[in-house]
Amino acid sequence: QGQLVESGGGKVQPGGSLKLSCVASGMDLSEYGVAWYRQPPGDQREFVAQITRSGFITYVDFAKGRFTISRDDAKNAAYLELNLLTPEDTAVYFCSAGRPVIAWGRGTQVTVSS
Repeated sequence: QGQLVESGGGKVQPGGSLKLSCVASGMDLSEYGVAWYRQPPGDQREFVAQITRSGFITYVDFAKGRFTISRDDAKNAAYLELNLLTPEDTAVYFCSAGRPVIAWGRGTQVTVSS
């Protein structure tokens, strides 16, 4: 069964940027749409963005203009670039593959704090 591993999280000051990676193993990520979700502390997991196999992109409102989703099928990976971060963006960020979802990563922590 395929696995997804996220990386790139960390602590950043308000206004800062991070680029998250989602690397697949044991599966061909090019066969699936990829989505990013996040789970803020004490809150439910929420959708952030998705990119289909053909490259069609959808963002939730809070991500528009600040976050950028992309994929590199040659590297079996997808990415989420986070810009203009605020403390409200503090969360564990997860990637998923497929709809219905066939694989989840374990997440990468993003903390936005001064």
